Amino acid sequence: MIWLTWRQHRKQTLLAALALALLTAVMVPTGLRMHAVFDSSGLAACQAGRGSTCERVANQFDNQFGSLGFVAILFMLLPLLVGLFFGAPLIAREVESGTHRLIWTQGVSRSRWSTVKFALLGAAGVLLSTVYAVGVSWWIGPLAAAGAGRFGYGYFDVQGIVPVGYTLFALALGILAGTVWSRVLPAMATTLGAFVMVRTPIEVFARPHFMPAKTVTYGIQGPAPTTADRVAGNWVQAQGVRNAAGQMVLPDGVVSCPTDAPSDCGVPGLGPGSYNWVVYQPANRFWEFQAIETGVFVALAAALLWFAVRRIRRIA
Repeated sequence: MIWLTWRQHRKQTLLAALALALLTAVMVPTGLRMHAVFDSSGLAACQAGRGSTCERVANQFDNQFGSLGFVAILFMLLPLLVGLFFGAPLIAREVESGTHRLIWTQGVSRSRWSTVKFALLGAAGVLLSTVYAVGVSWWIGPLAAAGAGRFGYGYFDVQGIVPVGYTLFALALGILAGTVWSRVLPAMATTLGAFVMVRTPIEVFARPHFMPAKTVTYGIQGPAPTTADRVAGNWVQAQGVRNAAGQMVLPDGVVSCPTDAPSDCGVPGLGPGSYNWVVYQPANRFWEFQAIETGVFVALAAALLWFAVRRIRRIA
């Protein structure tokens, strides 16, 4: 069974290895350059809350390397590609060609066949996604720090351990789709649509509420605390300026001016007692959020595989 699985998937495996090699060839030189500029520019000190010109330095770094951010979109697609090209054809191709009847009547039970197949592809998916996640986390770290922070959409999804969860989910989704459809292309289309339909709501609506957010308020005169600083790695979910009565005066922004400035900082609508209001997730919750989201997708993957095994037993 192990030899047969390798024979059936060796082309996809070799193409995946080649793609990783090409990505490595691009990531290593650009990553080394970004890390060198990141360390010399003072952004590392900003992350520790020791910088005084963090926003300006972050903007300079983003102007220099921000164009590489589009690569993060490509990285987000890698788990989906595993589901499309490894998961979806696993069952659908056998049924489409009729070879499943030969395999399951040659002394190999459906349970053993599915167990070995799922275990080998799952292990390969974990290995592939782990290598990818480690490399991308190192490469994209400076971009995340200078951009929306590592909690930001597009940055959170390609770092840490969540790529492993996404990959297992996409693989299981493709396998289940292959038991529903008897052709590869419909199974791949179903995998693509279902993956997007599940990923998007969890990312946009569920993730911000994995843990209760914290709220900080501070005056409009003087420096902002590091807890409200995206450069320090905190996830700012909402912010604005409220007046002394607590009413929102300026939504979607904060005001910071010197302590010797007028009490309204020269901004129309402000007055004495106005303050900044920020809702955020602390930077030290990053790995907790990673663990929660990874757990969600691993659980979904386990459920999908369970349904896939049940459907395999009913395939004629």
